[in-house]
Amino acid sequence: MEVLTSEILQPHIIMLPSPGMGHLIPFIELAKRLVLNHGFSVTLTIPTATASPSKAQQSVLDSLPSSINSMFLSPVDLSNLPAGAKPETVISLTVKRSLPSLSNLFKHITSTHRVVALVVDLFGPDAFDVAMEFNVKPYIFFPSTAMLLALLFQMPKLDQDYTCEYRDVQEPIQIPGSIAIKGIDFPGPLQDRKNEAYTWVLHHARRYKLAAGVLVNSFDDFETGTIKALKGSESGNPPVYPIGPLIRTGGNDNVYDESGSLKWLDDQPFGSVLFVSFGSVGTLSSEQLNELALGLEMSEQRFLLVARSPIDRAANASFDFLPEGFIERTKNRGLVIHPWAPQVQVLSHTSTGGFLTHCGWNSTLESVVHGVPLIAWPLFAEQKMNALMLEDLKVALRPKANEGGIIERGEISRVIKGLMDGEEGKIIKSRMAELKSAATRVSEKNGSSAKSLDEFANTWKN
Repeated sequence: MEVLTSEILQPHIIMLPSPGMGHLIPFIELAKRLVLNHGFSVTLTIPTATASPSKAQQSVLDSLPSSINSMFLSPVDLSNLPAGAKPETVISLTVKRSLPSLSNLFKHITSTHRVVALVVDLFGPDAFDVAMEFNVKPYIFFPSTAMLLALLFQMPKLDQDYTCEYRDVQEPIQIPGSIAIKGIDFPGPLQDRKNEAYTWVLHHARRYKLAAGVLVNSFDDFETGTIKALKGSESGNPPVYPIGPLIRTGGNDNVYDESGSLKWLDDQPFGSVLFVSFGSVGTLSSEQLNELALGLEMSEQRFLLVARSPIDRAANASFDFLPEGFIERTKNRGLVIHPWAPQVQVLSHTSTGGFLTHCGWNSTLESVVHGVPLIAWPLFAEQKMNALMLEDLKVALRPKANEGGIIERGEISRVIKGLMDGEEGKIIKSRMAELKSAATRVSEKNGSSAKSLDEFANTWKN
């Protein structure tokens, strides 16, 4: 009789995150949990349109435990994409054109491992076909809010119910278990039904129900009503498992702190600094960046600003795109850095007392885990929805734009002072402290998210 090796017996999961660090990081954190806490081995298969990974990607992948293997799928050709194709189209086509390479990889891995699942993200349901070809169950790991997941499950019906653009619908649209929102606050790719990005999102949403289950990077105390609605038997959804908050852990980000931001924070008073960052790709116009800088100055609060060249200016690191004299005038209470900060370390630092954020979901969860109150400044994707939810939960203030869509310096100053020193800020800090405790509680051994991941892992083991 042939002796079965432990490698063959060990349950193995193939994961397919979409291109981009924002998609890769939650998958890595999920992979770590499954490997370290549940005895799985994992292969991360990463679609790409470039011959070599970015420095940031390679650095993160090199630091993974040995039970997590990573492989870049064969680069795909996107040269026939029209100029100005939206990110959702680019990502979806990158995944779609990577399927032959994924199929070859499946053939190899299934010959040497007991593959129990394929896990894709919100742009990956086309890969279900590959999993089914090899008799492997397909799952979704949804790295955003339960609220967005509920909207996407609803999309095929909304597409039938409305013929106009959602922004022209007069009444707010109810998301099951969540708040009603105006169509203008729907994610960017849903704002133009004639664009290919809308067609792709709708295509993925229609395939979501083919999943054997959906993990969502959120937790019960954060999105109680929405999660209950998603899990309800009458919803017709696959089983939904809230397993968040999964955020970046460990790593050596401080080694790469060339800006000196952490050392600077060490010298600031407790809870006194507003961290200002718009994520890895968020940029403002020259006019808006000018107003932001002058608003920070007017507020007279301490700040750490991650400044990138405006969207309408050539990239440079000289800060000549900031108001003249701004850095000199604010040098005793502010630090401006470019183009990156070790965000998790900044948010966990005792001197950080607030975060002005684009409301990306990774950044939002990192804030919650570290109990940092927010100023919500959404830019694109589903960030407006996230901002509305955070306002509704009373963990964020949101500045109002003028009729031209610009948030002016006076409004920025008012909101910063309100968060850092005002009565509103005290309420938000208290509510965020409660959410921080809840985030810790659900992740402990008998917490709801830990149990949810246990339940999910057990279906794979069996």
